[in-house]
Amino acid sequence: MPAPPTPPPGRLGRLADVAFRRRRTVVLAWLAVLVAAIGLGPVVAGEWSADYSTPGSESQQAAQRLADGFPERSADTVDVVWRDADGAASPEARERIAPLLAQAQRLEGIGRGVTLDDAQRSPDGTTGIVRLQLTEQPGALPETTGERLLELREAARAPGLEVALAGQVIESAEQGGLSSEAIGVLIAALVLLLTFGSAVAAGLPLVTALFGVGVSATLIGALAAVMDVPDWGEQVAAMIGIGVGIDYALLVVTRFRHALDAGASPHAAVVEAVGTAGRSVVVAGTTVVISMLGLFLMGLPYLRGVAVSTSLGVLVVMAASLTLLPAMLGALGPKVHRLRVPGTRRAPRDPSTTLAARWSRAVQRRPRAAVALGVAVLVALAAPVAGMRIGFPDAGSQPEGTSARTAYDMTAQAFGAGAAGPLLAVAAVDGPEDRAALARVADRLERAPGVASVAPPAYAADGRTAVLAVQSDGSPQDEETKALIDRLRDGVLAQAPLPVELGGATAQVVDQSSATSSRLPLFIGGVIGLSVLLLLAAFRSVAVPLKAAAMNLLSIGAAYGIVSLVADGGALGQLVGIDTETPVPPFIPVMMFAILFGLSMDYEVFLMSRVREEHLAGRSAGEAVTEGVARTARVITAAAAIMVAVFGAFVLSDQVVLKLIGVGLATAVLIDATVVRMVVVPAVMGLLGERGWWMPRWLDRLVPRTELEPPAPVPSPA
Repeated sequence: MPAPPTPPPGRLGRLADVAFRRRRTVVLAWLAVLVAAIGLGPVVAGEWSADYSTPGSESQQAAQRLADGFPERSADTVDVVWRDADGAASPEARERIAPLLAQAQRLEGIGRGVTLDDAQRSPDGTTGIVRLQLTEQPGALPETTGERLLELREAARAPGLEVALAGQVIESAEQGGLSSEAIGVLIAALVLLLTFGSAVAAGLPLVTALFGVGVSATLIGALAAVMDVPDWGEQVAAMIGIGVGIDYALLVVTRFRHALDAGASPHAAVVEAVGTAGRSVVVAGTTVVISMLGLFLMGLPYLRGVAVSTSLGVLVVMAASLTLLPAMLGALGPKVHRLRVPGTRRAPRDPSTTLAARWSRAVQRRPRAAVALGVAVLVALAAPVAGMRIGFPDAGSQPEGTSARTAYDMTAQAFGAGAAGPLLAVAAVDGPEDRAALARVADRLERAPGVASVAPPAYAADGRTAVLAVQSDGSPQDEETKALIDRLRDGVLAQAPLPVELGGATAQVVDQSSATSSRLPLFIGGVIGLSVLLLLAAFRSVAVPLKAAAMNLLSIGAAYGIVSLVADGGALGQLVGIDTETPVPPFIPVMMFAILFGLSMDYEVFLMSRVREEHLAGRSAGEAVTEGVARTARVITAAAAIMVAVFGAFVLSDQVVLKLIGVGLATAVLIDATVVRMVVVPAVMGLLGERGWWMPRWLDRLVPRTELEPPAPVPSPA
């Protein structure tokens, strides 16, 4: 009987040892935490909210002046739009729309005091629109408000009378069906079954990830009580948590099974798995957290909530992978191989004979050609990013047939494309002279090129604040509208004899796009710099972290190019339900960079940790690369397939924002796991040879040594 391998030393090995010896206590403790989290979730949860304004911008100043002067007025509305061939004021229209307005204003979160007399009618008299002000943020309204509004809409419709509602509340209420997370988990389960060939082994990563996401969901809910977290932030955190949780557990379970197959005892196998694969989990997870927290450098309040909530999700699943999972593995032992799936086969005992090993050798025989081909593919995929339009999608990007899309189309046809998102010129007035001056400003605005109309000024109760609703010729997401905002600010409003700021949702997008562009270099530099330092400490190599940063930038650029193509609304966009040209919200490229840079480092760490182990064990640089690719190809392929499934499932969401994020993340992971990890990285490491592991002595002394450095592998028994 061969002797079991000696467990690798270090804190992770000792942590695994404790988890194995106290496995029942650890599992029961996690169960107790999960039950407590589920029970306390509704009690401690705050309300989802987000401030999409840009600190210090003109649109934020306008919003603040508007809030001070009109405290009862919210920036968000529910638009009631109707069209009747007999006229928007026909007896039938009045008979059906008046009760809708009255009952809608009794719902929680809907302001009062609006009647049919406040309706705006189209020039031909057939279409009417009434805007109901919200008293709270859309994310803070109960779901029943949106659902009841849609019911009132259905009751008001009649032959010859078309009624539609628009607004964020309506868009949220129209979303439904099986959750994207559930679909992603189902596909991930299938991938795990095919990878492990055992239902027991496949179930462990799923259980680990679901424990982590279940606990972190309560923490994120509590976080929303103390800081702004947008409603979609929870979904992004769940998406990342499920993906990395399954990936990290997959890595540990794979290493555990290999140790068992090599003759190790369950105890030694658990310690070895956590002591080796656990290091990869720590490095990869820390890189994701660094990338997400880098969002703080953007200076946008709502991104801070997304950064902290996603980081919480990653940290919890990391903890579960390093404690709960080893405890479950210790309890199962050899039973982890049970419930074999018919038709699947175990990984070969000699990885050097696999297709991945032969592929690595072939790439290293012609490394220059492989690098050139891989980089050419990445650059070609990234090329469309030059045409990416930045902005927030309006209701015109919603699926056809929805109430929000119908209301948008009716409004645009009757009142012009700009009616869906008017600009708001907010002025401070003090006495009759300022009112007369504001009237002259309104006249100049109405005569400005690109302005369709200007509504009469609305004055606050104290008479010291006034607001002009300015409708542009183009839609809120048109480039012409952005140019109009710049012209008005630099021209008419800059020359006004009283303080006037131009705001509104469309102006907020323009300001945020400018702020994002100015802060992007700081954000990218900060994330790359910290990640390079982490990998420098982990691998004791100059070339490995620099190569990783360069390759990640190329794969992220390729993902940006795919997102740009999808957002164009062409054949590729229609495959995911985007049938019209849609601008990309300014936060999406930023969020994609933060998420993808961290996740790309996951695969870099998975692969290079094994290559480093083999190199420390005495193999040459080329042999270490071949052995590392051979031993991790199956894991990286499965991990990437799971990530693609989890992220790709978000294209089924009705929210355009989540569609674009899902497409970008899924394609980036696919590109990174194939073109980058299987072609470019082996080729580059083959070109570098032993120089790939060079580090000057002075730098080696400066960089602290930590347990993140992969140890030499434990020799397998004969």
